[in-house]
Amino acid sequence: MNAEKKLLTPLITPSLSLSNRVVMAPMSRRRSSNGIPGATANIYYRQRAGAGLIIAENSAVAANGIGYLDAPGIYNEVQKTAWKKVVDEVHAANGKIFIQLVHTGRIGHPLNHENSAQLVAPSVVRAAGEMRVPGNLHLSIPAPLELSTAETQEMVQAFVTAALNAIEVGFDGVEVHGAHGFLIEQFLHPHTNHRTDQYGGSMTNRARFLLEVTQGIADAIGKERTGIRLSPFAVLNDLPAYKDELATHQYITAALEEMGILYIHLSSQPLNGQASITEDYIRDVRSRFSRLLIVAGAHTAASAEALLQAGLVDLVAFGRPFIANPDLVERFRQNKPLSPGDVETFYQGGDKGYVDYPVLYEKVGPCKV
Repeated sequence: MNAEKKLLTPLITPSLSLSNRVVMAPMSRRRSSNGIPGATANIYYRQRAGAGLIIAENSAVAANGIGYLDAPGIYNEVQKTAWKKVVDEVHAANGKIFIQLVHTGRIGHPLNHENSAQLVAPSVVRAAGEMRVPGNLHLSIPAPLELSTAETQEMVQAFVTAALNAIEVGFDGVEVHGAHGFLIEQFLHPHTNHRTDQYGGSMTNRARFLLEVTQGIADAIGKERTGIRLSPFAVLNDLPAYKDELATHQYITAALEEMGILYIHLSSQPLNGQASITEDYIRDVRSRFSRLLIVAGAHTAASAEALLQAGLVDLVAFGRPFIANPDLVERFRQNKPLSPGDVETFYQGGDKGYVDYPVLYEKVGPCKV
């Protein structure tokens, strides 16, 4: 047994108590036709309720924010009903679950939106690449429309409303998706933000949308139920590195500390054979942010334990290992090998590669539909 390992010990805060420090990272599984979580999403999440915390897959706050085919939303009543079934199942298994809120901005395609709604973004800067659309076609991503100042402020409210929806259906909290090149990071980044209003130009102006969204959610549902995911230096979704990126994220981190939100979740990506987020950067964030710090990025139980023992982080998130190992925490506890996942079913398909992975321990096996 590995009960002495910090990764497997509880985390107790005044507002949140977790059975262990293993987080199931938000992973888009794209099995939500018309933005509605599928009929077996409750099984998928319940099977993984052994995680100290589940962060459910990124879910759109508006109809034009569903970038990828069959990604979910949380902006209408049908979606809320489906998500409530998921939340209830996780709670019945004594799990804790947040939901990640997203608007993908210029990343997407109108054919993946209700009524073919156009893409929107801070500025008219088209993203390179293609997007899968109905019919299993892959089409070039079109140029987005530029959000007006008033529309930008309406978008802030869309995030707040989605957060309220999440709490209404029973989620334990929400994570703002400020990472991976989606709308919030598009405002933050000078490559995609050419605005001349209060949301563009200077570093503080470019950070305004991120901070208004996060503050609005914290005010609406409580700062103790609000987290944010960031991916500095990751260069995802056609966002190149920029010269004041470190200073920008240091500014954001200080602002989030003042805001008093529950956590920052750092998403590290492979970049030229190295992790985009270094231990030095984690130390820098830790020196500026006194609340919970989560890191994600190809970690093993051993690398996670090292970060926890060094006091650099409070929780470690695992993504792909949770796909093929519903009982990941128990496998860590018993030093059991991990099953590989079927890459072909990561982002599309039905129950195959979704709820049919074997478990070693029946107590976290499939629940009844």
